[in-house]
Amino acid sequence: MRFLFYTHSLISDWNHGNAHFLRGVMRELQGLGHQALALEPEVSWSRDNLLADQGPDAIAAFHRTFPTLHTRRYDNRTRHEDLLDDADVVVVHEWTDPSLIAELGAVRRHGGRFTLLFHDTHHRAVSAAGEIGALDLSGYDAVLAFGETLRSRYLDAGWGRQVFTWHEAADVALFRPIAQTPEADLVWIGNWGDGERSAELTEFLIDPVAALELSATVRGVRYPDAALERLASAGIAYGGWVANADVPREFARHRVTVHVPRAPYVEALPGIPTIRMFEALACGIPLVSAPWDDCEEMFRPGIDHLRARNGSEMRTQLSALLNDDDMRHEVVAAGLETIRTRHTCRHRAEELLAILTGLGINVQTQERLA
Repeated sequence: MRFLFYTHSLISDWNHGNAHFLRGVMRELQGLGHQALALEPEVSWSRDNLLADQGPDAIAAFHRTFPTLHTRRYDNRTRHEDLLDDADVVVVHEWTDPSLIAELGAVRRHGGRFTLLFHDTHHRAVSAAGEIGALDLSGYDAVLAFGETLRSRYLDAGWGRQVFTWHEAADVALFRPIAQTPEADLVWIGNWGDGERSAELTEFLIDPVAALELSATVRGVRYPDAALERLASAGIAYGGWVANADVPREFARHRVTVHVPRAPYVEALPGIPTIRMFEALACGIPLVSAPWDDCEEMFRPGIDHLRARNGSEMRTQLSALLNDDDMRHEVVAAGLETIRTRHTCRHRAEELLAILTGLGINVQTQERLA
């Protein structure tokens, strides 16, 4: 089958976690015998920031790391009907321009022979419901939501004819354990962003590191001066942006990591972890998570990762992991088992094909069965 993915960017992962997942899914679809092409706008906030931050070498590095992944840029002069002619499945990410979302739906309604799916991997359905509710999804065959609570939100609001849960996962071709002697205690990889977890990062990352006097590193972007000052006061080294392809080596240089979810997911969309949690466990680094409701039982708390209800418990759990080799090895082995048996991009590619089959598509012949 021929898959088209409309995305904010495949090339840039600068504050753009969906690129991590899409790259892995596209590679797995190719491995299953399908074709995949990403379409991204000529003006891309993530790619523009990547170029300003890192220069063109970062884009060249993407092509070296992912030589089988292909992307094409479009602008307001592009005839999307021509791009859609040979497509069997078109997946449109929710950061796509609303007018283009509507245009693609109209093409599907007026005789388009492809299956059209809308893909939501953000919290705007609850934090900016008016924006999502205003999207014209009438021409879409189904919605892919990256958590059951988000799926329920779409169904309750009447957005989309059919809605399926399609979680993110780890690209295990990239995220895997690397044999290396750690150089420091703790690493956290994530973006400061829009203040959605500022208090949580202080309680579950900065204060525990300072209290335990750990050697620690933070990598990510969009850290205001006040945040950088807080990191420095805790003795945490700030390394700036890191390409997602280099994250496994960053994990390998450290002994533990933490998971600090954003407030909108904890409060309004339980059951949805950040993709960094999948990736960390796939790399075999022990992880302690700040509170979130794993209502879909994605993981095994206390087995494949540890939980901390507050900053005090975070200090206790980190200290235990750092001082108990057997505990670290047990947590690592369990986390790897959970990822490899349930949460890889191959699993998600196969789930996508199963969803298409449920929609009446013969994924071998591309013919509609119903």
